[in-house]
Amino acid sequence: MQLGNVKGDAAVLADQEKAVGPAVALCATNDNDVCEIQPSLPELFYLRRGLAQPGGKLPLFDLDGQAIAPEVVRACLDRGWAEPWFNNPLKPDWLVCKLTEAGRRLASA
Repeated sequence: MQLGNVKGDAAVLADQEKAVGPAVALCATNDNDVCEIQPSLPELFYLRRGLAQPGGKLPLFDLDGQAIAPEVVRACLDRGWAEPWFNNPLKPDWLVCKLTEAGRRLASA
Protein backbone atom coordinates (compact mmCIF):
# COMPACT_ATOMS: atom_id res chain seq x y z
CA MET A 1 0.00 0.00 0.00
CA GLN A 2 1.36 3.38 -0.94
CA LEU A 3 1.05 5.82 1.94
CA GLY A 4 1.96 8.96 0.10
CA ASN A 5 3.56 10.42 -2.96
CA VAL A 6 4.83 13.72 -4.19
CA LYS A 7 3.26 15.58 -7.09
CA GLY A 8 5.26 18.62 -8.07
CA ASP A 9 6.12 20.49 -4.90
CA ALA A 10 3.15 19.21 -2.86
CA ALA A 11 3.15 16.02 -0.80
CA VAL A 12 -0.01 13.94 -0.89
CA LEU A 13 -0.59 11.63 2.07
CA ALA A 14 -3.25 8.97 2.33
CA ASP A 15 -4.52 6.72 5.09
CA GLN A 16 -2.83 8.52 7.98
CA GLU A 17 -4.33 6.21 10.60
CA LYS A 18 -2.37 3.27 9.22
CA ALA A 19 0.72 5.36 8.57
CA VAL A 20 1.03 6.39 12.22
CA GLY A 21 2.24 3.71 14.61
CA PRO A 22 0.96 3.15 18.13
CA ALA A 23 0.63 6.24 20.26
CA VAL A 24 3.73 6.55 22.42
CA ALA A 25 4.35 9.73 24.34
CA LEU A 26 7.98 10.57 23.81
CA CYS A 27 9.84 13.74 24.52
CA ALA A 28 13.33 14.45 23.33
CA THR A 29 15.46 14.89 26.39
CA ASN A 30 19.22 14.87 26.41
CA ASP A 31 19.38 11.68 28.48
CA ASN A 32 17.11 9.76 26.08
CA ASP A 33 14.52 9.04 28.76
CA VAL A 34 10.96 8.39 27.73
CA CYS A 35 8.53 10.53 29.66
CA GLU A 36 4.84 9.90 29.63
CA ILE A 37 3.71 13.47 30.15
CA GLN A 38 4.43 16.09 27.55
CA PRO A 39 4.06 19.77 28.40
CA SER A 40 1.22 21.76 26.92
CA LEU A 41 2.17 24.69 24.71
CA PRO A 42 1.70 27.30 27.50
CA GLU A 43 3.79 25.15 29.86
CA LEU A 44 6.54 24.82 27.28
CA PHE A 45 6.57 28.58 26.60
CA TYR A 46 6.73 29.19 30.36
CA LEU A 47 9.64 26.79 30.82
CA ARG A 48 11.59 28.09 27.81
CA ARG A 49 11.52 31.64 29.13
CA GLY A 50 13.57 30.44 32.10
CA LEU A 51 16.44 29.25 29.91
CA ALA A 52 17.78 32.77 29.34
CA GLN A 53 17.34 33.97 32.93
CA PRO A 54 19.98 33.87 35.66
CA GLY A 55 19.47 30.80 37.81
CA GLY A 56 16.66 29.60 35.52
CA LYS A 57 14.15 32.04 37.04
CA LEU A 58 10.71 31.53 35.54
CA PRO A 59 8.58 34.54 34.61
CA LEU A 60 5.65 35.90 36.57
CA PHE A 61 4.17 37.52 33.46
CA ASP A 62 3.84 36.51 29.82
CA LEU A 63 5.15 38.56 26.89
CA ASP A 64 1.89 40.55 26.82
CA GLY A 65 2.26 41.59 30.47
CA GLN A 66 -0.46 39.24 31.74
CA ALA A 67 0.15 37.06 34.80
CA ILE A 68 1.12 33.49 34.00
CA ALA A 69 -1.88 31.25 34.65
CA PRO A 70 -1.57 29.58 38.06
CA GLU A 71 -2.59 26.27 36.45
CA VAL A 72 0.49 26.42 34.23
CA VAL A 73 2.80 27.09 37.19
CA ARG A 74 1.18 24.36 39.33
CA ALA A 75 1.37 21.79 36.51
CA CYS A 76 5.08 22.49 36.05
CA LEU A 77 5.67 22.23 39.80
CA ASP A 78 3.68 18.98 40.07
CA ARG A 79 5.62 17.38 37.22
CA GLY A 80 9.02 18.36 38.61
CA TRP A 81 9.91 20.77 35.80
CA ALA A 82 9.96 23.78 38.13
CA GLU A 83 10.55 24.34 41.83
CA PRO A 84 9.76 27.22 44.19
CA TRP A 85 12.66 29.61 44.44
CA PHE A 86 11.79 32.06 47.19
CA ASN A 87 8.82 33.76 48.82
CA ASN A 88 7.97 37.25 47.61
CA PRO A 89 7.38 39.34 50.76
CA LEU A 90 5.51 42.07 48.83
CA LYS A 91 3.23 39.61 47.00
CA PRO A 92 3.03 36.40 49.06
CA ASP A 93 0.42 34.91 46.70
CA TRP A 94 2.88 35.07 43.76
CA LEU A 95 4.87 31.90 43.29
CA VAL A 96 8.43 32.67 42.20
CA CYS A 97 9.92 29.55 40.60
CA LYS A 98 13.01 28.36 38.80
CA LEU A 99 13.74 25.55 36.38
CA THR A 100 14.78 22.15 37.67
CA GLU A 101 17.31 20.11 35.73
CA ALA A 102 14.47 18.06 34.22
CA GLY A 103 12.68 21.28 33.24
CA ARG A 104 15.86 22.65 31.68
CA ARG A 105 16.33 19.48 29.59
CA LEU A 106 12.71 19.53 28.48
CA ALA A 107 12.71 23.23 27.59
CA SER A 108 15.97 23.05 25.66
CA ALA A 109 15.02 19.92 23.69
